[in-house]
Amino acid sequence: MADEFAKGFTIFISAGLAWMTLAGWYNTPSFEGTQLLAPNPTSGLTVYTQVGLVVKEAMLWFAVLGFLTFVVVIPIARKARDAYTGTPEIPE
Repeated sequence: MADEFAKGFTIFISAGLAWMTLAGWYNTPSFEGTQLLAPNPTSGLTVYTQVGLVVKEAMLWFAVLGFLTFVVVIPIARKARDAYTGTPEIPE
């Protein structure tokens, strides 16, 4: 189980860092105003800006869903499989 937690935590940290970097680039209009959570820019968008905004959203969802998958879904699925097959929790 510790292996799944390590994978989930790594996904959360790396994707979260990528999201924070991209949000800092595109969603921080000034240091006195809203930072990271400001609305996405709507004017003067280049192709690279649009790709960056799509990657930013993808990293946010990858961080959340990847962490939940490895920390919640996979351990629950393994416990359910073991309970269904009758495998004891502690091998004899």
